Amino acid sequence: MFERPDVGERAILVHIDFTSHDESEDPDEFQELVSSAGVEAVAVVTGSRKQPSPRLFVGEGKLDEIRDAISAYEADVVLFNHALSPSQERNIEHELKCRVLDRTGVILDIFAQRARTHEGKLQVELAQLEHMSTRLVRGWTHLERQKGGIGLRGPGETQLETDRRLLRERIKSINKRLDKVRRQRDQGRRARKRADIPTVSLVGYTNAGKSTLFNRVTTSTVYAADQLFATLDPTLRRLELPDIGPVVMADTVGFIRHLPHKLVEAFRATLEESTEASLLLHVIDCHDDRRDDNIEQVESVLAEIGADEIPVLQVFNKIDLLEDFAPRVDRNEEGIPVRAWVSAVSGKGLDELFDAIVERLAEDVVHHFVLLGPTDGKLRALLHEAGSVLSETYRDTGDTVLEIRLQNRDWQQILSRAGANEDSLRLEQGPA
Repeated sequence: MFERPDVGERAILVHIDFTSHDESEDPDEFQELVSSAGVEAVAVVTGSRKQPSPRLFVGEGKLDEIRDAISAYEADVVLFNHALSPSQERNIEHELKCRVLDRTGVILDIFAQRARTHEGKLQVELAQLEHMSTRLVRGWTHLERQKGGIGLRGPGETQLETDRRLLRERIKSINKRLDKVRRQRDQGRRARKRADIPTVSLVGYTNAGKSTLFNRVTTSTVYAADQLFATLDPTLRRLELPDIGPVVMADTVGFIRHLPHKLVEAFRATLEESTEASLLLHVIDCHDDRRDDNIEQVESVLAEIGADEIPVLQVFNKIDLLEDFAPRVDRNEEGIPVRAWVSAVSGKGLDELFDAIVERLAEDVVHHFVLLGPTDGKLRALLHEAGSVLSETYRDTGDTVLEIRLQNRDWQQILSRAGANEDSLRLEQGPA
């Protein structure tokens, strides 16, 4: 057996195309992942097979090629752009005498570097432990079962069993703490619902520019960089929108092609911000050649977490990278905004985006002309207090016509507080 090095900064990347698979991983995206993890890719080994080898994933010839690359470039880690089974990972390490990580392991490493909040660190640790629990029998001799023999027989727990038990206990402890976090999040969401505050959640493929857009819209300073999974922890900000009032905007973790299911499970508490949103802003890198595929991947994850029924406004970002392209808003056959073209870096199109967000959230906004008599002073005061009066016209009879615009829920609450009847107040036309 062999002892692993403490660090692995020089990596050999392995990407195999399988003819029996309908979907394959993107080698360019994998190099971006590796770069985001802070690892230097010194060589890329590619190949094709009909299907993976059950024992070594690749063939003997390709294994020799990887071994030669390790020796030539003095690499200390081999990264596979695929999901390896625990036995395959163990067998490859035994053959290469080198540390081996699959695609999930690389993503977990990035997540571990990016987590900043207590909740984010818990979620990353949970995903790492669940991934590690199937890979305890690896390259360290101290994890092998104790050998029998004279003087060595008798009761006792093997090191491997001890590690498994400790892992189970730690996973159970983290799940309890995450349950507490989920309850706290649920309490916050219920409070926002009681206050009728809409939530706008930013979703999208990783590195589409969500955090840059979030900072532009909310004037925040969330970490944003041109790398995959630059933002991991969710961030909530409150802002005021005309005709809508207070709105909570949420920036969430980016999605990626074939996101491991365990990661989706571990980050469910974070992703639930999207499932409870009033509107999803699906941020898309319009300059990316894989734009359509990325959209499908995001929609797939949204369906997996139960957010596919929430209204969506697509935001095609990075129009500054396109030639002669002006910001605009596309509408469907019913005239509803469905797509906004913006540049979060330059700020182009943000005004149009704001208008589209307001329009989508204002589908329940009422615009009335109401006739108030001398005895309706309380209703008039409440409408002015809510800032919903657009104009006020006085008649010779002493009556007043108010032009109002506000959320229907606020309108109903004001009517209830004033003890007024809506049918007797509304006018079919403007003031005479």
